[in-house]
Amino acid sequence: MTSLYPLKFKPQPKTSVWGGHKLCTLFNKPFPADDKIGESWEISGVQGYVSVVANGFLKGNTIEEVIEIYLGELLGDRLYDQFGVEIPVLVKLIDASETLSVQVHPDDATARERHNAYGKTEMWYILQADEGAGLYVGFNRNLSPAELYERVSRNTLIEALNFVPVEPGDMFFIAPGTIHAIGQGIVLAEIQQTSDITYRVYDWGREHNPATARDMHLDMAIDVIDYTRRTDVKTLYEHRPNTPVALARSLHFITNLLEIDRPLERNLSDNDSFVIYICLEGSATIEYPFGNESIIKGETLLIPAIMSDVTVIPQPAARLLETYL
Repeated sequence: MTSLYPLKFKPQPKTSVWGGHKLCTLFNKPFPADDKIGESWEISGVQGYVSVVANGFLKGNTIEEVIEIYLGELLGDRLYDQFGVEIPVLVKLIDASETLSVQVHPDDATARERHNAYGKTEMWYILQADEGAGLYVGFNRNLSPAELYERVSRNTLIEALNFVPVEPGDMFFIAPGTIHAIGQGIVLAEIQQTSDITYRVYDWGREHNPATARDMHLDMAIDVIDYTRRTDVKTLYEHRPNTPVALARSLHFITNLLEIDRPLERNLSDNDSFVIYICLEGSATIEYPFGNESIIKGETLLIPAIMSDVTVIPQPAARLLETYL
């Protein structure tokens, strides 16, 4: 069997009523210039949107087909035993030219019972933000289901939501049950469980326009939402050049920030997990035992578990997110 190597995948564009054009202009995504692209799915195991390899001799194969051949060498033995041929994280870049719907995601138990699917734990890393842009995350007061219903019907829900102004580099961890919406004028990287289960609660009036209406799910969301007041919506961290900085630690993924201007050795093989690098700024070369692979701004690279001891060499500087389980 021919040896594995770092894998790149064809980005998958997702058009939306709230999408824009910044994924093309900021990250050189090869998407139709006239389409409103809300998301670029970088690595996905969601059925119907399974990623396809874009480099090397495995080019044209889906990630599931590659896992079927290499098993734990790609995912890691413990993850292959748990997930089989499914990659357990979904990586996206998101461009919100308009505010997204107010929504919530179920946890694993609820998603399994209702949809035979995984729940959705996610994190956001802000890449670009227009002046005054922000996110809605959680409630600014304790609410009840009855008050939520009333506020949705009276179009006053926004008064009870936390609005958080953002700037590049801000990080947010969104647990299941947290009501949220990405505001207009924001580009971000999203790392989440492999799940496409979303309950829309409110859509800023678009739900009443036949041209923009989408399904709403208030009745399904009502017993999923955490109604308690939130004050700790932003994840605080220190910038430490040339040192991995922890952004997220959960059962579903671990994410570090690498801001580097010199080579950085990453010895991660003891984790028995694949590693994903998302290049946010600059470019780098990833050296592995028998070769190297480049990564530039806007690209995502999957390092198989069998070779997850690597050296990240900036060219001459780079900022990356590093994710593994």
